[in-house]
Amino acid sequence: MTLRATAIRVGPTDTSTEEHGRHKTTPLEIHPHQQETHPTTDKPTVFHTVPLVSGKVSHDPTAINTNGPSRTRISSSSDTRPTKLQGLRPSQETAHANAAMAATLDPPTKARKLAPPMSWRTRLSIFAAGYLTDATCRGDGTINRRLLTYLDPGVPASAAPRNGVASRDIDVDPAIPLRARFFHPVGGGQPAGPLPVVVFFHGGGFAYLSASSLAYDAACRRIARYCGAAVLSVEYRRSPEHRFPAAYDDGFAALRFLDDPKKHPSGSDVPPLDVSRCFLTGDSAGANIAHHVARRYALSSASFATVRVAGLIAIQPFFGGEERTPAELRLEGAPIVSISRCDWMWRAFLPHGADRTHEAAHAASPAALAGIDSPAFPPAVVVVGGYDPLQDWQRRYCDTLRSKGKEVRVLEYPDAIHAFYVFPEFAESKDLMLRIKELVGGTK
Repeated sequence: MTLRATAIRVGPTDTSTEEHGRHKTTPLEIHPHQQETHPTTDKPTVFHTVPLVSGKVSHDPTAINTNGPSRTRISSSSDTRPTKLQGLRPSQETAHANAAMAATLDPPTKARKLAPPMSWRTRLSIFAAGYLTDATCRGDGTINRRLLTYLDPGVPASAAPRNGVASRDIDVDPAIPLRARFFHPVGGGQPAGPLPVVVFFHGGGFAYLSASSLAYDAACRRIARYCGAAVLSVEYRRSPEHRFPAAYDDGFAALRFLDDPKKHPSGSDVPPLDVSRCFLTGDSAGANIAHHVARRYALSSASFATVRVAGLIAIQPFFGGEERTPAELRLEGAPIVSISRCDWMWRAFLPHGADRTHEAAHAASPAALAGIDSPAFPPAVVVVGGYDPLQDWQRRYCDTLRSKGKEVRVLEYPDAIHAFYVFPEFAESKDLMLRIKELVGGTK
């Protein structure tokens, strides 16, 4: 697999197209005005390379534009004109005073565009995700797990195929205890030969959601179906009950589990696994975990008998620091992510007394660099969204990898919010699945 250090911007698509498929150029490269066609439809989708951040202000009434009241400034001029003007009737006097006041005010500030246009169903899902977080986190740094279980009950695994993919829950390390949900394609969609393995870590700020959450169960099914791969979705321990480094320990334990063929899921319908084509993948906090597990693997790769990590796919990784970046300030109020939520999640995950310069949060901190310069650290694909407040940290992360000589491919989606890919109605979500397919399928 060859990845060059390039950035690709995937522009808005023709939303009238239900699905879109493979193109015939270099994997993961998208050219202006390039058309793609899904194998099951002749309708083209047109991709345009566009600037990441548009200077236009949306006047779409369905867009999420919240910036509070416009700020005004009253002139501090020392003009001492009388409050009552001679020779004017009261109505004229009022009009004249209003005009004078208006002349001393700045023009109203235009509302910032904080999200692309989206359907009411998507808006409702985003609202529910925010409510789930805000309703269950407590001021003392704990989470109301009972209420969270009610709001996010999860879905069961299914040995019977759903959309061509079967799943089962398996024990990874009973001593922790650590479990995972295993997905694999079945039937006509199953490729011949052993399957590559995608080790997946769900998002949720280290504290929320799970491998059985509806959104992540569906996302892993899509990855398995699109890529023709097995997916091991790790049910890592969550904060604040289990702080750093518990989630990283669990991710590394999942690699150790795969390194022993005797522990692999078995059955007449389960294909063999090719763990020499293993990909660490996750979104948001899950992408953070994938990165740190890749570091640990790189530091001890010689101790693995069969597992070889072929790539790291970091979807909008959750990194941070003590300062506020321009994107965090500009996009405060955007869907899913907010400064206050992120701060709470870091406090709940980091060791007591640590700040956001800790190696878990700050990818460029000295302690966080160990393992990155190892030849065993895999090539990385990093996904960035134009409406994601975390995008500046994600770009700094890419710079850190490049500074150590690592191969990095950046996929930029200018119209993407944080966690966009778990919403299949977004065209960018469908496109990302195809990029992952090309990456995983290109390692044979």
